[in-house]
Amino acid sequence: MPRPLSPSNGLSAAEARRVAIAAQGFAASPRLRKRRPFDPALDRLHVLQIDSVNVFARSHYLPVFSRHGAYDAEALDRLLWRSGEFTEYWAHEAAFIPVADRALFGWRMDDFRARDLRVWRTPALAPAVETVRAKLAADGPQFVRELEDEARGARGPWWDWSETKRAVEWLFATGEVVSAGREGFQRRYALAEQVLPPQALVPVPREDAQRALVERAARSLGVATLADLADYHRMRTSEARVAVARLEEEGTLLPATVEGWTTASGRPEPAWIHRDARVPSRLTPDALLTPFDPLVWFRPRAERIFDFHYRIEIYTPKEKRRYGYYCLPLMVGGHLAGRIDLKADRAGRELLVQAAWREDRAPARTAEAAQSLLADAAAWQGLERVRVSGVGNLALPEAFDAAG
Repeated sequence: MPRPLSPSNGLSAAEARRVAIAAQGFAASPRLRKRRPFDPALDRLHVLQIDSVNVFARSHYLPVFSRHGAYDAEALDRLLWRSGEFTEYWAHEAAFIPVADRALFGWRMDDFRARDLRVWRTPALAPAVETVRAKLAADGPQFVRELEDEARGARGPWWDWSETKRAVEWLFATGEVVSAGREGFQRRYALAEQVLPPQALVPVPREDAQRALVERAARSLGVATLADLADYHRMRTSEARVAVARLEEEGTLLPATVEGWTTASGRPEPAWIHRDARVPSRLTPDALLTPFDPLVWFRPRAERIFDFHYRIEIYTPKEKRRYGYYCLPLMVGGHLAGRIDLKADRAGRELLVQAAWREDRAPARTAEAAQSLLADAAAWQGLERVRVSGVGNLALPEAFDAAG
């Protein structure tokens, strides 16, 4: 049974780790999993980061699989892109958020607008912005290719973006335009009022919105430092500090100390625990995690909680990579015990383990847990076998079947 918080809210390192894992949805009851399997995970995470890399599975599919096992990815797509319950915005990086919470990011839209008005971009984009507005107003949701007038070869300085693409992305950042679904992972854009309910367009005062976002971050993290809370929705630390003070005053956040959480000077690192958090007496999940899972996306927190130094190497030249192109953190028994570089060979119907590594203090059953998780992952992706290169220090069979 989880224990309630004590008056002092002092946590051991192990207790803090269990609080964090539980807050992230790894303790959902089997009863909850009988509903749509993604509901508990989405409720817990609040944001679901989107990434275009697709060597194994796109990043937004993995957090649900990590927490609840195999499920129908097309059903998640229908919920995220076609149900009207979710929308996309820069909530961490590009991410899905509940439509009901989109207005909480109005201050960020204002910041994008103010920042770009201070530099050259917006005046130069004015004609393209007006053209995009007019086309969307007249013809409804469209892809960039449908909005473009310029030749496909004419590109500006932003990642070879056309003027139209730059205009659309500026309108998306400032809130005038939203995603109305995707096709081939390309957004179809629409004016916000064409897609969103009226209440999602009502601005929320900056401080109120930021306080609500920090509260959601605290609920999703369980126990956190100021830096953790600020990073969850990519907020300035100074603004997150104001929100934390307000939430502490009202009793939503409780001051806490955690064994081993110290500042550079060796003093205890200030931390807070959400009033609804509980300390599980035992919590030992196994999971493969996307590099963009909220459990690990803030690398200083992953080091502090799990003693796990992790960097994604997709932007590292091949000859300089230490672990692999797209390594998924491996959690065994509630510890981050290794990393596995995966690639789906869909033509050959195999899940390729291009490298597999274990941490020095990994549990004894790490290889066994990894094999079971990989067999499940292959089956979930519709693959028949797992084939292992042998690169790395985590010993796995050369090949084995996907889960039956």
